[in-house]
Amino acid sequence: MNIVDRILTIVITATITSAIWIVAGGSLIENATSTGQREATRPAEAAPSPSPSASDASSDGTGTDSEVLAVGALDAQLAAAPSAAQSRQLLIPVQNIRPADLTDTYSDSRGGGTRLHEALDIMAPKGTSVLSSAPGTIEKLFRSKAGGNTIYVRSTDGETIYYYAHLDAYAEGLREGQRVRRGQRLGTVGSSGNASAEAPHLHFAILQTTADAEWWEPANAVNPYPLFNPD
Repeated sequence: MNIVDRILTIVITATITSAIWIVAGGSLIENATSTGQREATRPAEAAPSPSPSASDASSDGTGTDSEVLAVGALDAQLAAAPSAAQSRQLLIPVQNIRPADLTDTYSDSRGGGTRLHEALDIMAPKGTSVLSSAPGTIEKLFRSKAGGNTIYVRSTDGETIYYYAHLDAYAEGLREGQRVRRGQRLGTVGSSGNASAEAPHLHFAILQTTADAEWWEPANAVNPYPLFNPD
């Protein structure tokens, strides 16, 4: 084989190899960006990363919008327990349940002693109406393995989340973004999630947060029991 034939063989081989890689690479990219793949790899219920904002100038006054990114001030707002006025407005969220019927389960241990309950278990027959303890907006209707049918209601000032879990069913027409009044029917008591079918109840929690925090972000739990049983 002379030199010309060798060069021709090398060129043809390189061309064929490049074509194979282009076709294979395109298929991989297409599969990786397909809807099914995105759904398989997207973190469940994750929030998007915040977008940085550009400042008008740098610290020395020489920067431009495209050159300098502003660093926002730290949020110094602290979550606080509901005020006395707010507490007086709270309604026991299960129909026909009186303060004397409640048992303080807030500090009970769960998970074999690995964590605190940090909620109030309100025992009632399956199907008993669950009522909104306070006015607010339904931030999330969510079904989880532990809580079953759950509802997250954010208070009107945005700084408190009322959490209702183990519901048997939601009230007809209930939807996210809906405003609810104090005493409005949200659903019914049940045993969905990891609750015992022999002990239907409402798992009710009060979570203090900040108005700009998402419903799923960590929050400070407040014991509901003394709020329903003021001294």
